[in-house]
Amino acid sequence: MPDYVEPLGMRILIRKDEPRQQTRGGIVLPESSEIPTITGRVVEISVQVERNEDFPIRKYDKVLFHPRNAIPVDFESDNLLFVVPVDDIVAVFRRSTSRRSDSPDLNAGDIDPTFE
Repeated sequence: MPDYVEPLGMRILIRKDEPRQQTRGGIVLPESSEIPTITGRVVEISVQVERNEDFPIRKYDKVLFHPRNAIPVDFESDNLLFVVPVDDIVAVFRRSTSRRSDSPDLNAGDIDPTFE
């Protein structure tokens, strides 16, 4: 049976994404530039987080997290793994499968200029 890391308490295990060296617009970032929040993929979730409906985080989600309380895990030499408290998860990236039917489609021409 292969070894694995199981986070305990309200924590998740994240594989940190590689840092960007260039923006989408083509601007090259200096080596010293450090952004306080970073992205990664959820590798494992503790049982407490999995059972808690207040945290809609699932395995393989891409998340944005603050590294302040992240604990580095030296488990895989080719991956940067961190055990992160769920309180430091800032956002979960989701792809929209369809438009919400309860949100109206508004265009600039749809606004009534006489409405006050």
